[in-house]
Amino acid sequence: MKLIVGLGNPGIEYQFSPHNVGFLAIDRIAGNLGVEVRNRQCRALTARTVLADQMVLLAKPETFMNLSGIAVHGLVREYEAKPESDLIVIQDELDFPLGTLRIHTRRSSAGHNGIESIIGALDTQDFLRIRIGVAPERKVIDGKEYLLAPMRKADLKVIDGMLDTAEEAVKMILRDGPAAAMNRFNRKELDEEKD
Repeated sequence: MKLIVGLGNPGIEYQFSPHNVGFLAIDRIAGNLGVEVRNRQCRALTARTVLADQMVLLAKPETFMNLSGIAVHGLVREYEAKPESDLIVIQDELDFPLGTLRIHTRRSSAGHNGIESIIGALDTQDFLRIRIGVAPERKVIDGKEYLLAPMRKADLKVIDGMLDTAEEAVKMILRDGPAAAMNRFNRKELDEEKD
């Protein structure tokens, strides 16, 4: 069983905030597969389904971002998953421009509290992350305030496209492996930056 965990904060007020793109990505994948992420287990909302011919568990921790590790650790134990091969975490990334996506593994949290919590709970940095850029064009004065505030309509349009890209990335990781997915998705951005 592969665990695909999107990070975010529960609550309607955070639903369309930059910090919740992980939740939005899980909802997009679930919606396209015709499943609902609503089963409660290990302090997360979950749904079992098949994606790219593999059994997967889609999950959205209900612990709030800073305690994401509690839910992820519980799910890893419950499903006897190996973080290095069975866990994919989808997160927002304030260090990347809005509309970018990169896949990484074995990295520090880079100041992301949700990732910090997961690293602490699992006692490893060795798990895959799909990082969706949410940084606006203008410099943010208060990062926390920006991440928790509703996104503007124009930004939501960009994010909408990124959710499809995140789903493609997850499918490619499952089908062809992380290296192939990194090669495709990380390179695409480098090529665009050169143009």
